[in-house]
Amino acid sequence: MRTAKERRAGLSMGLLVVGFLLVAANMRGALTSVGPLLDTIRRDIGLTAGEAGFIGTLPLLTFSAVSPQVPRLARRFGIDLMLWLAMAALATGIVLRSLPVVGLLWVGTVLLGAAIAVANVLLPSMIKRDFPDRIGAVTGVYTAVIGVVASTAAGVAVPLAGVLPGGWRTSLGIWAGFALIALAAWTPQLRRPDRDQAVEPGLDTRRPRAPWRSPLAWEVSAFMALSACGFYTMLAWFPSIVVSTGASEEYAGWMLFVYQILGVVMSGAVPLLLPKLADQRPVAAGGALLAMFGYLGLLIAPGLPLLWAVVTGVGMGTLFFLALAFFSLRAADSRSSASLAGMGQSIGYLFAATGPVAVGALHDATGGWRVPLAVLAVVAAVHTVVGWRAGRDAHVVA
Repeated sequence: MRTAKERRAGLSMGLLVVGFLLVAANMRGALTSVGPLLDTIRRDIGLTAGEAGFIGTLPLLTFSAVSPQVPRLARRFGIDLMLWLAMAALATGIVLRSLPVVGLLWVGTVLLGAAIAVANVLLPSMIKRDFPDRIGAVTGVYTAVIGVVASTAAGVAVPLAGVLPGGWRTSLGIWAGFALIALAAWTPQLRRPDRDQAVEPGLDTRRPRAPWRSPLAWEVSAFMALSACGFYTMLAWFPSIVVSTGASEEYAGWMLFVYQILGVVMSGAVPLLLPKLADQRPVAAGGALLAMFGYLGLLIAPGLPLLWAVVTGVGMGTLFFLALAFFSLRAADSRSSASLAGMGQSIGYLFAATGPVAVGALHDATGGWRVPLAVLAVVAAVHTVVGWRAGRDAHVVA
């Protein structure tokens, strides 16, 4: 028989896990649900193609601007309260974006982007604090949840817009309800305001700072930048690359699905491998090499898109998982994790926002995909070297 104290501890951990998973589930759905509806939104409110495209870029720019500020705010208000406020801001931003006022589309997008930036930075810190012995497994679960919900949100966006009153506005707005569920589930964590200090009593009261002078921090940040850039560039252009080989748009859409779903699969598979290794260098370098082989395959043998979707999907899925895991694995404690995530995601998402634009410009300038794919292969080769450095067993203290 378990004691009352053990039962309370079990209930507390159960509430923590449920709340954590629901917060993670809200980190991409509000973003990926926009893409399939972009043409509809543009026609409905009279946006230019450039303005419509900026709807997708604006959250990434917001991530870059907000991420460095999060560690300081978390030190003042606590991780748990900041995550609760992030879910409240996310729900508010989603609602504002869905209202029939054009200006609120942009205000809501910035607000929800800021809310997701807070969660992006603090969830690795929370994992370091609450699951220090299971970082790989918990990060795998959280990235898998993000991937599943992101894919589902993209898939149901158009059907929901077709059947719900209010069309695209309601299809986007329903995600506010999901954020409110996470808000409610996370509320019990606010009853323990001193948990950060209690879990890591050796931490002092110094103001956290981004570890800009640490070579390891720059290597982790570069790894994040290259991973995010590659992931979002392929997300934006992979269907167009496949269509350029003569395939149908429907087939290209399925190839993108294969690419995305393999990212989810790798989020579960890579954590099983990590405990058997002294560090993450082979996995990081191997993922980058697979991505490079995928780009070269599309360049040299474009008639095999399924094979290259699998190769690239496995590579990029591995890289994106590690990019998030490194914010916990390479940090000495939860505060260092928040500082490292703030620095890495600021740099990473700024780079990610420019990647799809640069590749699209290369395509327009050269009239095809050969040069963009060659450039991506070179970037992946650099990624291999960066991954070997970022994957070594060392820690950032900030």
